Amino acid sequence: MSWRISGGRVLRAGALTPGALHLAGGVIVPDGGARGFDAGGLLVLPGLVDIHGDAQERALQPRPGVDFPAPFALADAARQCLAAGVTTAFLGVTLSWEPGLRSLPMFRAVLAALETPPAGPDLRVHLRFEADNLDAEPEALAAIAAGRVHLLGFNDHTPGILAKLSNPKELGKLAGRAGVGEGEYLRLAERAAARRAEVPASRARMAEAARRAGIPMLSHDDADVATRAAFRALGARICEFPMAEAVAEEARAAGEPVVMGAPNVLRGGSHLGWASAAPLAERGLVTVLASDYHWPALLAAPFRLAQRGAMELARAWALVSENPAEALGLHDRGRIAEGLRGDVVLTTPEGGLVAVFAGGDLAWLAPGAAWRVGG
Repeated sequence: MSWRISGGRVLRAGALTPGALHLAGGVIVPDGGARGFDAGGLLVLPGLVDIHGDAQERALQPRPGVDFPAPFALADAARQCLAAGVTTAFLGVTLSWEPGLRSLPMFRAVLAALETPPAGPDLRVHLRFEADNLDAEPEALAAIAAGRVHLLGFNDHTPGILAKLSNPKELGKLAGRAGVGEGEYLRLAERAAARRAEVPASRARMAEAARRAGIPMLSHDDADVATRAAFRALGARICEFPMAEAVAEEARAAGEPVVMGAPNVLRGGSHLGWASAAPLAERGLVTVLASDYHWPALLAAPFRLAQRGAMELARAWALVSENPAEALGLHDRGRIAEGLRGDVVLTTPEGGLVAVFAGGDLAWLAPGAAWRVGG
């Protein structure tokens, strides 16, 4: 179906201006449109591109020990993405040495479910590979080679996990997520840590596989400049969630995208006490926002930045559309321009979501907005 979206203000070339937008054949076209959409009073914006969102974990396992089949859970996740304006979602699939939610069997299940992806957003895999998960490396390498992984993230949460295990509450939470007893979880953590010397060679093999496959790489939670430089040497040209401002500064000086969480913007700071995203974005040190663990935050964050007064909405919107698309090498989306994918969100000037077009089709419509759809 072709569409004519008229009456709103369209974000093109960095400015919001009155005009119409036409969609046909899944892309943006110069004119035409068999069916109309009244965008009067609305903003017409590029669809959100989420470089890292792992809220699908709550669909897969809403409570410890309570799992749902991956196809059912990912269909629910797709609907949640659309209701948050996310038209391209890189699902953060953590492949850890832990059993349960972040295990190799769960990784397999998610990949299998995405062989027949649910309708709506373009769902892709951001493989968050835990450094000490050496037993799973062969399958991760095979998935990368087969084109089933679209972004490789280097994770290293084991040291932080080990530091928590003396706390009974934290141990219980981690063991519950993994679906094993506390004693078994301790044994698994100690086993993973015992192979620490093998991690550098594993990382080099993973990076080489990503380079051969032509997929981007990022490093996660870089604590210092030296760590960022080491991952840069492997080919990880995206800096995600730097733990200190100096790391973001160094990455930007090297011309690299710097990713931080949209929830950080809305909450006024990191829930872990690390760098605050909003002022860093205003200074140009953060160039990409990710939903992290809450998809609706990605839609709300640009409006919050605009309300702060240091960034116009058009510039803030680039953090969630054009910039992540560019960082990921997706040159067919993230902007409103002729020939690009018909991924468009329509909002009120205050940020209320009214409609979402994904791949040129109307994929989500707010309650009470059906009157906007015409013949």
